[in-house]
Amino acid sequence: MSVSKPLPHDAAKLHVTGTARYVDDIPTPANALHLAFGLSPISAGRIKSMDLDPVRAAPGVVAVWAADDLPGPCDCSPSNHDEPLLSDGTIHYAGQPLFLVAATSHHAARRATRAAQVEYEEAKPILTIDEALAANSRFEDGPRIWSRGDTAGALKDAPHSVEGSIEIGGQEHFYLEGQAALAMPQEGGDMVVHSSTQHPTEIQHKVAEALGLPMHAVRVETRRMGGGFGGKESQGNALAVACSVVAAATGRPARMRYDRDDDFVITGKRHDFRIAYRAGFDDDGRLAAVEFVHWTRCGWSMDLSLPVADRAMLHADNAYFVPNFRIESHRLRTNMQSATAFRGFGGPQGMAAMERVVDHVAHALGRDPLEVRRVNYYAAAGGSAPMPAAPSRDASGQKKTGDGAEAPEVTRGAMEEDATSRGAQSVTPVHEGHAATGVQTTPYGMPVEDFILHEMTDALAERCDYDARRAAVARRNAANPVLKRGIALTPVKFGISFTLTHLNQAGALVHVYQDGSIVMNHGGTEMGQGLFLKVAQVAADRFGVGIEAVKITATDTAKVPNTSATAASSGSDLNGMAVKAACDEIRGRMAAHLAALHQADAGSVRFEDGQVHVGGQVLSFAEAAKECYLGRVSLSATGFYKTPKLEWDRIKGQGRPFFYFAYGAACSEVVVDTLTGEHRILSTHILHDCGRSLNPAVDRGQIEGGFVQGVGWLTSEELVWDDKGRLRTHAPSTYKIPACSDRPDVFEVDLWDGENREETIYRSKAVGEPPFMLGISVLMALSDAVAACGDAYPALDAPATPERVLAAIEGVRGA
Repeated sequence: MSVSKPLPHDAAKLHVTGTARYVDDIPTPANALHLAFGLSPISAGRIKSMDLDPVRAAPGVVAVWAADDLPGPCDCSPSNHDEPLLSDGTIHYAGQPLFLVAATSHHAARRATRAAQVEYEEAKPILTIDEALAANSRFEDGPRIWSRGDTAGALKDAPHSVEGSIEIGGQEHFYLEGQAALAMPQEGGDMVVHSSTQHPTEIQHKVAEALGLPMHAVRVETRRMGGGFGGKESQGNALAVACSVVAAATGRPARMRYDRDDDFVITGKRHDFRIAYRAGFDDDGRLAAVEFVHWTRCGWSMDLSLPVADRAMLHADNAYFVPNFRIESHRLRTNMQSATAFRGFGGPQGMAAMERVVDHVAHALGRDPLEVRRVNYYAAAGGSAPMPAAPSRDASGQKKTGDGAEAPEVTRGAMEEDATSRGAQSVTPVHEGHAATGVQTTPYGMPVEDFILHEMTDALAERCDYDARRAAVARRNAANPVLKRGIALTPVKFGISFTLTHLNQAGALVHVYQDGSIVMNHGGTEMGQGLFLKVAQVAADRFGVGIEAVKITATDTAKVPNTSATAASSGSDLNGMAVKAACDEIRGRMAAHLAALHQADAGSVRFEDGQVHVGGQVLSFAEAAKECYLGRVSLSATGFYKTPKLEWDRIKGQGRPFFYFAYGAACSEVVVDTLTGEHRILSTHILHDCGRSLNPAVDRGQIEGGFVQGVGWLTSEELVWDDKGRLRTHAPSTYKIPACSDRPDVFEVDLWDGENREETIYRSKAVGEPPFMLGISVLMALSDAVAACGDAYPALDAPATPERVLAAIEGVRGA
């Protein structure tokens, strides 16, 4: 079989030799024009006058466009038709494109933009959450509210409660390949566009709309991206539209790429959040009620902010069952770059706040946070019998019973033996009153039928020796007044599917040639994540051939239409199933024809090891393909897949928005210098659920990369705007992504041995986004280290830069 093998990335050799071709590597067509935007230096106001004659007179400039020169608004929005390509006279953020320059070279175009003479009528920008609330600057009339149970009453009646808030910063995508596009005019007014995009069909739609063409007149091709992370889901629209407008107007090819500074200043980021919470709980830390209020800075246009904020609400429970739950979400409009999709799509922000709640509860009770996590987990898949609450620990980490006596260890073996004697399927702490059915529901009403974090947590805690290490951390902290250590083990439960239900579909096109070689195309895009390889492994397995027999072609809207973005971690799920359907159609035709030729039953024909076994005969796959070709059997097919079981009402906040959940857990240990706030990750152990992995090597890479990117978001990547709304962290010199030296000294990643209970492609699970949230373990470990400096709970915000860590230490000591 070709699936489940750790095959190397299909473009690995091209990547390391520098020969992989990206959009800006496509040889420049003769007579091509190069484009650049002139950008606004202010974040709010109006254009009083704009003289572009000096720009037109600049060396190398061929033409200049202002908004009135365009064929229409040339809208670039993925949702709300509120993003004109060029400002209509109103300024919404510093970095907004005001005019477009076409010149004979990239540098000539950029230099010419500086010659514009523009007068502005500057207005006071709305930049902060508080300013947006005061001005009632929103994208919806009021907050979105989802609730279950009597949260207010349960909070009032709970024996204990905590409340607080957390600020969670945004994040720059920092893909290695910046935004880029190339448009080439064709006969009859048609347009071919090469775009570095996660969503070729959206590019096709926006270009066709801008040029007044039907979609069949625009073909979009994407061979690969040098990273996307959500930043190329909608942010590439402006470049593709600009290039197409220029190409249509001049009859010349047009290409555009952002320099890194321009990319930072123009494009959207991860949404930053302020999240306030209140939680009520009992003596064991079992949550009776949680109330969240989310405030989200969305930027100047809607973009994808509503579904991002929705997904933050959908993941506000993370891995915990809470019978009374209320989430209130405010989507605020501000004068800054329009925040957009980013790996996790709001889920990380919702999860981080829930982990803060659990951590705060544990601190209030003086318990190990992992014990509180376990006692609040959803019931195990298949139901579970209730277990006694886990014992608390003293400062050394020693387990204690209620009267202070040492408690006996409860081993996994003993738990399983006890479960067998009672007839239970598994033994994990669950909430009383829910063990009878064994299935609990999320706050939005989706049954959690596949919960495996009890056993995953146990396995990870044993592998990383959590109990002994927590005790060692306590001893070290007691003996060392300067260097404090912290440790945390945090879970991830992440829903897989687009929350906009109709996007959960995919198509594919597969050809088998008469020499036995196979070519395929599907709607997914390759951005380094290994999607093309995984889907090729599926095709190879269906035909029983080696991976070398399968060629993957560039994503092309002329081959597979109406595709969804490669996002929501669903690329392999959707496109793998579509390719499987196409391959099985061809294989069925081949089997029927060969069986008739060799007087055999079609059901007995086997495709394996590069051969076809039929009626006692063994043919090579190439020979079989040739026989079918000679027999006039069609060796081409399309495949289609739509995700089943989905039903979602986002207004009510009820239904089943996800096909299944992907799970993971990470244990991280950190050390903090309490004199400076500087910190390091000493070790991280990860256990992640990929179902039956299509490619363990690729999945492991995604887990490692996702974790490191998540750590960057929560510790070092800080976006700073000044009081004029100008982004000041717009280059690698001022914006710190994790480097190789920032990785944990000990970094161990294991895949959970299991398969998806749902019928996904080969029972695999998505792995693009879920590992990102494993980085929350580092934020919680830093909080644990800061807590060792005093008695108060450390309200540590993210990113937990050294400055913020030091401020939290001083706050704890001061309290």
